[in-house]
Amino acid sequence: MKLCRYGAPGNERPALIDPQGRLRDLSGHIDDIGPESISPEALQSLAALSTADLPLVTGTPRLGPPLRGVSKFIGIGLNYRDHAREAGLPLPAEPIIFLKAPSCISGPYDPIRKPAHSTRLDWELELGVVIGSTARQVTEQHALQHVAGYCIVNDVSDRGFQFQSSQWDKGKGCDSFGPIGPWLVTRDEIADPQRLTMWLEINGVRRQAGNTADMIFSVAQLVAYCSRYMTLLPGDIISTGTPAGVGMGQQPEPVWLANGDQTRLWIEGLGEQSQRVVSD
Repeated sequence: MKLCRYGAPGNERPALIDPQGRLRDLSGHIDDIGPESISPEALQSLAALSTADLPLVTGTPRLGPPLRGVSKFIGIGLNYRDHAREAGLPLPAEPIIFLKAPSCISGPYDPIRKPAHSTRLDWELELGVVIGSTARQVTEQHALQHVAGYCIVNDVSDRGFQFQSSQWDKGKGCDSFGPIGPWLVTRDEIADPQRLTMWLEINGVRRQAGNTADMIFSVAQLVAYCSRYMTLLPGDIISTGTPAGVGMGQQPEPVWLANGDQTRLWIEGLGEQSQRVVSD
């Protein structure tokens, strides 16, 4: 299934995308798409619904974040081999974990709001992993059983803020720095999360092109690793790192996002999202 939420910010309604690509309302069956509605049992109940019997949503409503109630938004740094090379850094021996404030989450087409004192605004195309059942001290072998599904994440970052100290959180958690969606694609639709092609464009220019096969630590390894240090709860998101081509790594000199710039992100099987940069 492809689960999503539509409507004005703060008043989104649950929906899914039917086989014809149309939006179908789910509010007659669930209140919202959140931690309680993405458990294995809840997803099984939703999968049993006949999409043809669900109300069709007409027009082009705003799509919000496909999930509410995220308690932890976990980022993984330097997790693609080609990104490590462009950064001139050795491959990490263990995953590098940082946290993005859940308040930074925004819809897939909502604007990126550039803070007034931001000078090095950057993009990062990433595969997002959504936890569906509580995971604590899980093994790599069983890790994917705790995954509800996947989504696109733009790990928007201000490099000036990020590298003012050894802690990255300040440069990762500003409002609107976490677009997710357009939908949450359930795990059964993604046969292998380590074989997904992905790309990102800025103003129509291809800046990132990669594949999740280039990850240093796989999705299963990341879920198991994170669960050793914190209990992963339903609705938590792990953003799994970005391939080469971030603004900071552009040659001959870095390229930073400016007001009016348009991002466009795509991951195989997960859809497409796009944001315009505006002044906050």
